Amino acid sequence: MKRLWIKLVLMVAVMFGVTASLPMGHTNSAQAATIKASKVVSKAKSLRGTRYRWGGTTPAGFDCSGFTKYVYKKAAKKTLPRTAQAQYNHYQHVSAKHLKKGDLVFFGGNKRSISHVGLYVGNGQMIDAQSRGVVTESIHAPWWHAVGYARVANLK
Repeated sequence: MKRLWIKLVLMVAVMFGVTASLPMGHTNSAQAATIKASKVVSKAKSLRGTRYRWGGTTPAGFDCSGFTKYVYKKAAKKTLPRTAQAQYNHYQHVSAKHLKKGDLVFFGGNKRSISHVGLYVGNGQMIDAQSRGVVTESIHAPWWHAVGYARVANLK
């Protein structure tokens, strides 16, 4: 009986030790960020065709920073600052060659006068709210002058 008890205790101890060292169904942070970025892009795509409204922050009408703020709140539960300049100032900057889906693309005369923001969706494309409404277009369109890029951190 004593041997059975010892085997049982050892077996439970081993099982507890093994399960304690295994991840509990969590993805690593890079996988989680990719999943959240995909949700952000999907939400942005679902809003294409929404009309433009200066100062707009809802699907009744968006301006550029109202659009990015809304998308991130709904898709990733992240609260972005309200203006394009504040969004640029708030987040980690990345280079154009390191852009990832979900990154923010900023336009203007220079880094101190950001006048527009869009959401990068891959392949040189972004979704943004502008006078034509929420549309997909190239980040290299001749009417835009990209001055910086930023990544919203901790998309977990």
